Amino acid sequence: MHPCFRRSTIALAAVTGALASGAAPAQPFPGKPIEMVIHTNPGGGQDVFGRLLADISLREKLLPQPFNIVNRPGGSGAVASTFMKGKRGDPYYLLSVSTTIVLTAAHRPELGLGLDIYTPLALFGFDLQSVTVPVDSKFKNFKELIDEAKRAPDSIIAGIASATGTARLFLYHLEKETGAKFKYVSFKSGSDAMTAVLGNHVHLTTENVSEVYGAVEAKKLRILAVPAQQRLAGLSEVPTVRELGYNIHVGGGRGFAMPAGVPKEAAATMEAALARAHKSAPWQDYASKNMYENTYMGSTEFSKYLAARLPEMGDFMVAVGIKKP
Repeated sequence: MHPCFRRSTIALAAVTGALASGAAPAQPFPGKPIEMVIHTNPGGGQDVFGRLLADISLREKLLPQPFNIVNRPGGSGAVASTFMKGKRGDPYYLLSVSTTIVLTAAHRPELGLGLDIYTPLALFGFDLQSVTVPVDSKFKNFKELIDEAKRAPDSIIAGIASATGTARLFLYHLEKETGAKFKYVSFKSGSDAMTAVLGNHVHLTTENVSEVYGAVEAKKLRILAVPAQQRLAGLSEVPTVRELGYNIHVGGGRGFAMPAGVPKEAAATMEAALARAHKSAPWQDYASKNMYENTYMGSTEFSKYLAARLPEMGDFMVAVGIKKP
């Protein structure tokens, strides 16, 4: 038999054997739709954020496959994170991440939801907190509010959405840094807390800027300060807490993560698509309209950020009695 013919026969036999055994060439990622998991009910800030990314990806053709949105609410995010933990190594699941939820869950050992269950991919920015009062409040600036809360501890009441959420975290830092002491009342949502401020049932709220901005535009509420790195373009007249003398930066970080252990190539493909989404006009427009601190972090930087904030979240949870010392 001629050597060339023998080599061709061997090659054909190898291909025939592979087909017979069911083997097939590896399919480029993603080869099917990706499930985006969201820890809230439809309509919440995290849900809107996730759906926006899915829409941007489809319109901008960032990936050859679409995202299927699945809401898995419950347990302050624990239901969604537990689900993702069970998908270790599977790149066809993407979690719409709230940094506060992820960090809080990591400090509850009974849940087994440490940072090691995720592959952080991208942080898109911060939905910043605020110090917001009624437009006719007697407190005309941040200093007056803090001075009163120091002079008469627990006399000023803040409306917040959760006793363990980002608004409460902001209050914790305000008290720690300034020496002020506030009372707080928890409501079902940030919008309910804002309604309580509008009705003068509470003195202020520390909920997100995006939550109160509509009432601020309508001249029903007034923002005294924001815990931002620098003044927000749409609120250039509002000082940052930092420029008032207190090194506080608090906001709900919004981003995305895959389960731990996914193939590096798949994670890199998804990270690249997310980076392009962040640069897109629809995201930039959304971030501007909703007063986001539009700060992007890739996988490495986002992972380092979460690790650095973990001890701080532990201190907060101990201070407010959620976690034992």
